[in-house]
Parts: sequence; structure tokens; C-alpha cells
Amino acid sequence: MALSDQALPLVLTVGGAALCIAEAIAPGAHFIVVGVALLLAGLIGLLVPALAGPLALAVLVGVIGAVTLYGYRRYDLYGGKGEARTRDSGDLEGQDGIVTETVTPSAGQVRLRDGGFDPTYSARTVSGEIPEGSEIIVTDAGGGSVLTVESVDGMDEIDRELAAGRQAEAESESESESA
Repeated sequence: MALSDQALPLVLTVGGAALCIAEAIAPGAHFIVVGVALLLAGLIGLLVPALAGPLALAVLVGVIGAVTLYGYRRYDLYGGKGEARTRDSGDLEGQDGIVTETVTPSAGQVRLRDGGFDPTYSARTVSGEIPEGSEIIVTDAGGGSVLTVESVDGMDEIDRELAAGRQAEAESESESESA
């Protein structure tokens, strides 16, 4: 077997490994399915010379890619269904979390339960102080960079939903009055 017979499987192996490394550096399921398919097909082509032809490798990449995609979606490895992701700053309103650094009208930090990739945010209160370890709810996302929060100690999920609804209703009334 000449080196040229192994060129295509070697290229697939190196390319697949590069895509897997790129996925490890910048996660988000951009390269993982193609990377795994190319890597495994290339390795099979290197180990089984009868499968080193272009047609056989193309079929292997397709089959391995389909199996990898099925496994990826079936087991939701990256949380791909989007249930715990923040899509925009408006989605942060109503989220609950814990104070990690005492929140005042001028400083503070919170960690949201479903706050996306990095759930730690700077936070402020309208008035008063919320001590570290207290449960909070986001009342205004403020563009996503600094959240306005309120303490929810003693409130359950239904009370928080009702409070968020009253907050939204009050905001819409104040907007209609100012218009």
C-alpha cells in the first residue's frame, strides 16, 4: 500500500481532529458532528485499507455523521433544545436566582438559575439592600448588562409570577399614560 492510498483517510483524520479541537475551544455544537464523522471515517480508512477509497469514505462519513447527529440530538449533549438558554435580555425578566455579592442601588452581583452560558450578572435594586445568599427575581433586564432585582424571600413561584404580571401591567399603563 502506497502513501498515496492513505492520503485521503489521513486528510479526513486530520481535518476531523482539527474540527473536534475547534469545538473544544469554542463549544456550541458548531463542528462536533462533522468533526466526529470525518475523524472516525478517516481512522477506519487508515485501519482498513479496503475502505480507503473515496466512495467508501464518503459513505462512511455519511453513515457516521447520521449516527453522530442522532446521538447528539437524542442525548441533548449541549442542551441543544434551548430550554436553559437566554435568547435576549428580555428573557431575563422574571428569572430567579441567588445574590452572590450584596446588591444595593449602586452595586452587586447575582447568579440566575437559567441565565445562559454565564449566569452571573451585575445587579442593582431600586431601593434598599439585598444581602448575599438571598433569593431574587429580575424585574428589569436593563439591556442585559445590569439587572434590576427584587428580593423574593417568602414568595413562591406563583407569587413571583403574579408580581411579574403586575410589574408588566404597571409598565404598560405608564407607557400608555406618557404617550
